[in-house]
Amino acid sequence: MADPQGFLKVVKRDALKRPVDERVGDWREVYAPQPMGERTEEVAEQARRCMDCGIPFCHSGTAGCPLGNLIPEWNDLVRRGRWDAAIDRLHATNNFPEFTGRICPAPCESACVLSISEPDTGGSVTIKRIEQTIVDVAWANGSIEPSPPTISTGKKVAIVGSGPAGLAAAQQLTRAGHDVTVYERDDRLGGLLRYGIPEFKLEKSVLDQRLMQMRAEGTHFVTDCEVGVDFTVEQLRNRFDAVILAVGALAGRDNTDVAGRELDGIHLAMEHLVPSNRECEGDGPTTISAKDKHVVIIGGGDTGADCLGTAHRQGAASVTQLDYNAELPTDRNTERSPWPAWPLVLRTSPAHAEGGLRRYEVAVQRFLGDDKGHVRAMVLAEVKVERDADGRRIITPVGAEIELPCDLALFAIGFEGPEKGPLFDDYDIALNRRGNVSCGPDWQTSAPGVFVCGDAHRGASLVVWAIAEGRSAANGVDTYLTGFSELPSPVHPTALPLAVV
Repeated sequence: MADPQGFLKVVKRDALKRPVDERVGDWREVYAPQPMGERTEEVAEQARRCMDCGIPFCHSGTAGCPLGNLIPEWNDLVRRGRWDAAIDRLHATNNFPEFTGRICPAPCESACVLSISEPDTGGSVTIKRIEQTIVDVAWANGSIEPSPPTISTGKKVAIVGSGPAGLAAAQQLTRAGHDVTVYERDDRLGGLLRYGIPEFKLEKSVLDQRLMQMRAEGTHFVTDCEVGVDFTVEQLRNRFDAVILAVGALAGRDNTDVAGRELDGIHLAMEHLVPSNRECEGDGPTTISAKDKHVVIIGGGDTGADCLGTAHRQGAASVTQLDYNAELPTDRNTERSPWPAWPLVLRTSPAHAEGGLRRYEVAVQRFLGDDKGHVRAMVLAEVKVERDADGRRIITPVGAEIELPCDLALFAIGFEGPEKGPLFDDYDIALNRRGNVSCGPDWQTSAPGVFVCGDAHRGASLVVWAIAEGRSAANGVDTYLTGFSELPSPVHPTALPLAVV
C-alpha cells in the first residue's frame, strides 16, 4: 500500500547538477555523482511521494508513458527497498530504462496527479530520477544479465537501423527465439543515441553495456553496412523471413531560401553534433568546432539545446538561440494544454543554465559573408507567426532589422522524415505526405514481410516512443512469422500523444 500522505511529508528533490564552470570543461554527464547508498536512500524517500492514485495517468499511452510503464508499482517497490523486484517490474515494459531515465523529457511527470495543483502538492513525483536509479542499481549489483531464448523458431529477421526502435525490436525478437541481425550503416551502433545525443546527456558507456547484453543473448550486429548500397534489397529478401525498417528520420529540415545560405560556416545541426560525438569517441578533432566563434542556433527545440551545450564545451565566444515563436509561460495554461496533456510551457535544459542568449519572435532574413565566402553575420527581424486556413505557419517580418555577429550558424529546425535512398526505391515503398513510412495495424508496410517502427514511421519523436514502437513492431513480426505472439504491443501505429491530438 502506498503512503497516501507521502507527498505532504516529503519535499520534492531533483538530482543535483555539477557546477556550470566544472561541467562545461568536460563531456561527462551534467549530474553530480552521488554515493550509491546515499542515492538509494534519497530516491526511496522520493518514491514515498507517489500516492498510487486510482487512475494513474503517468502510464497512460496518450498522456503519460507510451510504454505503459507500471510506475506506481515500481515506485512502491523502491519505497520498500525491493530494488530487485523494481527492476523486474521496470524491464517488463521498458527494454532500456537507462536511456529513458536520462534523455526522455518525462511526459509521465507532466501527467502525474501531483502536477494538477503543483504549488499545493510540491510538484510531480520524480519519476525519471527513480527510474534511472532503479536501473543504475541493477547494473551496479549485477542484477541485469543476458536473457537468451530457450527455443529457436528457425526464422530469420533483419533490422535496418540500430537506434532505440531497432534495438528494442531486436531484443524482443531475439528473446522470442528468432535469429536477428541488426544492420547499421555507421561504424558504431546506436543511431542517434550514439551520434545525435551529446555525451553530457548520455555517456556512451551506458549504451555499450546494454549492447554487450544483447550480443550475449544472441543478437547479431553488422556495422559499416548500408542496405541497398553495400548489398541489394533482393539479397536481403532472399536471406531473411522478415525485415524491420528502423532507419530513423534523419533528413534535416533546411532553409535554402535564405539569402547567403551557401556561405561557409552555415550547417544543419546534425552536421555539428555528429562529428562532435565522434571526437568524444576518440576519432580525432571535430570538423566543425564552435571554439572562439559567435554561434547562432536557429531553432528553439531539444536539438538546438544539444547544439548549445556542445558549443559551450567547445569554447564558443558567444551563443545565441533563435525561436520565431513567442516565449512560453513558465506555468501551465489550463485552457491551451489542460492536465494531463503535455504542457505548453517554457522548457529550460541544463545547457541553457550554462550560458547563451535566447531570443524569441525573431527570424533570420539573410546571411552576410566576408571576402573569403565565410559567414560573418546574420540579419534578423522581429516576426509574427500566424496560421492560414490549412493550419500552415505564416511568418511575417515586423519592425526594424538587426545585424548579429555570426561565425557559425546551425539550423536546428526539425527533420523531414527518413533519408531517401535505394532501400525505399527497391522495396517500392512510398513515403506519405509527411515524408514518413506508413504501415497497417500490424506494423507491416506496403511491401509484404517488411515492417517499420520508430521515427521512420512517426517522424522525429521521443526515445520512449521509439522503444514503444520497436516493441510493438516486434509483436507484429512475431505474429507474422509464427501466427501468434505473446510479445507486448504497447502502442497502435496510429497512436498520438494527447498533446498532439
